[in-house]
Amino acid sequence: MKAKEQALFIQEQVSLAKYTTYKTGGTAEFFCLPKNIEEIKQAITFAKENKLDFRILGLGSNILVGDLGVKGLVCCLKDFEEIKIKDNTVYALAGTPLDKVIATSILNNLGGLEKLSGIPGSVGGAVYMNAGAFNSETWANIISVEVLKNGEIKTIKKEAVKPSYRKVSGLEDCLILSATWSLKTPADKKIREEILEKRKQKQPLEYPSAGSVFKRPQGDYASRLIDICNLRGLTIGGAQVSTKHAGFIINYNNASAQDIKDLMTEVQKIVKEKTGFSLELEQILWGKFKNS
Repeated sequence: MKAKEQALFIQEQVSLAKYTTYKTGGTAEFFCLPKNIEEIKQAITFAKENKLDFRILGLGSNILVGDLGVKGLVCCLKDFEEIKIKDNTVYALAGTPLDKVIATSILNNLGGLEKLSGIPGSVGGAVYMNAGAFNSETWANIISVEVLKNGEIKTIKKEAVKPSYRKVSGLEDCLILSATWSLKTPADKKIREEILEKRKQKQPLEYPSAGSVFKRPQGDYASRLIDICNLRGLTIGGAQVSTKHAGFIINYNNASAQDIKDLMTEVQKIVKEKTGFSLELEQILWGKFKNS
């Protein structure tokens, strides 16, 4: 099977390390960077006709790719980017960095997204998992999203879905194409500046990572539980529990994906033994790992 016979923009055996924020992991069997909806549809058709698994990748900020790679077609939307502002509404394509949407909104004196500043993901990823921070969530001001479902472009209004903590019921089997926010309050640049400074001071932004590793357990915080187990600095291979923020695992020294996965598992094991809490991964594991 030759990708070029189907679509010139589909490549074979592409390393995903440069497309994920952990900066490690294996290759995609097939890979593409569509720039428009037509190319996304072509990619889906290629996957169906060749009976390939189809995966969507945004900015790679919540994913760990196994060292042995990923079968099928990975469709990365980082070039599928656009922001439009009209009156008090903000429209952005799925591959647009969420933080760029926030910065652009503030430049147009549209407030409501400031507390999400610094989240490293794309619009599509943030919409799909209802990304949030500082008691604010992506879906707080969204009025609708455009999706591709069963080959058709559909508009889904907020009332038709149920956003909750790190998930949105009603978006199953949907490929997010865009989101539209309604922002009716003046922007507050100070809030954005304060949050970006907090992230800089408290998070290990100087190392490759993928943000918070674990979901917040009911009644507590993952980082606090990891802290009371004295796990800051715990290292396996080139992966380390950040000494700056216990909720982060960093690629400290050329870590393999297996190093990071093993460290995730070790943290879960120790926290369970010492506190009774079962930490659930917020991050998504893709493909094959050496020890599984």
